[in-house]
Amino acid sequence: MWPWLERIASACWDRVRRYALTRKDEDDADGDAGAGADELLWSRDLARHAAGEFSFAVVQANDVLEDHSQVETGAAATFVGVYDGHGGAEASRFISNHLSAHIVRLAQEHGTMSEDVVRNAFSATEEGFLSLVRRTHLIKPAMATIGSCCLVGIIWRGTLYLANLGDSRAVVGCSNGQNKIVAEQLTRDHNAGMEEIRQELRSLHPDDSQIVVLKNGVWRIKGIIQVSRSIGDAYLKKQEFALDPSTARFHLSEPLRRPVLMSEPSICSRVLSSQDRFLIFASDGLWEHISNQEAVEMVHNSPREGIARRLVQSALKEAARKREMRYGDIKKLDRGVRRYFHDDITVVVVFIDHEQLRQEDSASVPELSVRGFVDAGGPSSFSGLNNIT
Repeated sequence: MWPWLERIASACWDRVRRYALTRKDEDDADGDAGAGADELLWSRDLARHAAGEFSFAVVQANDVLEDHSQVETGAAATFVGVYDGHGGAEASRFISNHLSAHIVRLAQEHGTMSEDVVRNAFSATEEGFLSLVRRTHLIKPAMATIGSCCLVGIIWRGTLYLANLGDSRAVVGCSNGQNKIVAEQLTRDHNAGMEEIRQELRSLHPDDSQIVVLKNGVWRIKGIIQVSRSIGDAYLKKQEFALDPSTARFHLSEPLRRPVLMSEPSICSRVLSSQDRFLIFASDGLWEHISNQEAVEMVHNSPREGIARRLVQSALKEAARKREMRYGDIKKLDRGVRRYFHDDITVVVVFIDHEQLRQEDSASVPELSVRGFVDAGGPSSFSGLNNIT
C-alpha cells in the first residue's frame, strides 16, 4: 500500500475526537439591545481549514436539534457536511458518524478522490442506516419515519466535490470585478415545491396521480414529505418498513409498490478559480428567509469573524418580521415552540485563500491532521471525527 494511503487508513480507523471551542450568543451581539442572549444559538466564529478559514453557526428550534454538521480539515483537504434531519435526529447523527469514514475508506481503496468515491460513500451510508432501521424495527418502528437531507463538500487539490440529497444548499460567492460579488447556486434543491422536481416525480411514477399533492398550500410527496431525496425515510422506500395504519401522520393511502423517495445524490465537481471567494453551506432554514444573493453580499461586506452567526441572526430577524415580531421576542421562546417560527438552521461559511489553495494543490503527498470541528447535535457536545484528504 502506498505510504499516504496507509496514513489515510490509519486516520480512518484511529479516529481522534476532540471538542472545539464554541461561542454562545451574547447580549447585544445582534444589535437587539436589551433582548438578552439567544440561548439556542452557538457558533465557532472563525477557525482555520486547509485552504483558508471557516465560520460556523447553528440555532435550535425543535425540541431536539435535528441538524448535525461537521467541518473536518487535514493538511491538504477540507470536508464540510450539513445534515438536516426530519422526524428525529437519528439519521443525521448516523450520517455524521459514518459518511466521512466511508469517503476516507473508498478514497484509500481507489487511490484518489472522485465523484464515484462520494457516490459510493452515500450509498454505503444509506445501506448502513437502513440496516439499523431493520435491526430496531420491531422495538422502535418509528425509526422507519426518520430521515435526513445530506449536503457534502470536499475541497481536495484545488477541486470542490459536491453531493446533495434534499434541500440544503451550497452557494459560491464569485468576484465579478469592481468589488462586486455574485451568487452562484452549486446544488439542486430536491424539494417538491419546485416544478422541475414535481415533473421528475410524475415521470418516474406515471401511474400514480397522488405522487405529489398540494396540501395546505405546500406541495408534498404522497401528501407527506417535501424532499424527494434523503438518507433514511425507510417506509417511503421499502415495503418491509410499512407502518401500522394507525400512524395517521405517515399513512400511505395504498401499499408501497416502489420507492417514492430516492437516495441517489446529485453530484458535481468544480475546479476552484481565483474568482471563487467563499462557499456557503446551509440547511434550508437559512434559505427560507435569505436569498442566495443577499447571503453572499452579507458575507462579502462583513468581517469574516462571526459571519455564520450573523447570517443565522439575519434569517431569524426576517422570520420574526414575517410574523410582525422582533427577534428579541423569538429569543424568549422555548425550543419546540420556536419551530412554529423558524427551523433549525446550520450555516458554514468557507473562505478560500487562493495562495494556500495553490500550496495545497502542489502537495505531492496528502496528509491528515487531527483537527476537526463538529456540531454533534447540541450546544454542549461538539466533537470532531477523522479528517479527509
